[in-house]
Amino acid sequence: MKFADFHEGQTIEAGPYLVTEAEVLQFARAYDPQWFHTDAEAAAEGPFGGLIASGWHTSAIAMRLVTDAALAGSESFASPGLAFLKWPNPVRPGDSLRLVADVIEARRSEKRQHLGILRWRWRLFNQRELPVLDLEATSLFKLPQA
Repeated sequence: MKFADFHEGQTIEAGPYLVTEAEVLQFARAYDPQWFHTDAEAAAEGPFGGLIASGWHTSAIAMRLVTDAALAGSESFASPGLAFLKWPNPVRPGDSLRLVADVIEARRSEKRQHLGILRWRWRLFNQRELPVLDLEATSLFKLPQA
């Protein structure tokens, strides 16, 4: 999507994305090697009753879905960060995730007319409709001079 295609109140949906145990283990071993992400036997005895994906992995899945659904081919070039990031429920191997992204604001910068600013809320839900990720992101777009 191009920046001009975004508007306040818009909802973009993507997915499903099937999370595999192999992917959970591979990501965790590389980036978040805590026992409840990497050791299925120990995790079965832990507070979650089984292996769970890293929250960072969950965030990366959301990024993939957003990119495929909205940012690929756009003028997007950076993000200054997030207003908040929450993982209200764990992601487990076998979960099927669905993205809902709501546009809060899409505007040109007042100071730099070649800069588009998009504020949007991304949420991921599993197959039981439980939220597993909730964040507010700002994305920057390089636009032609007005």
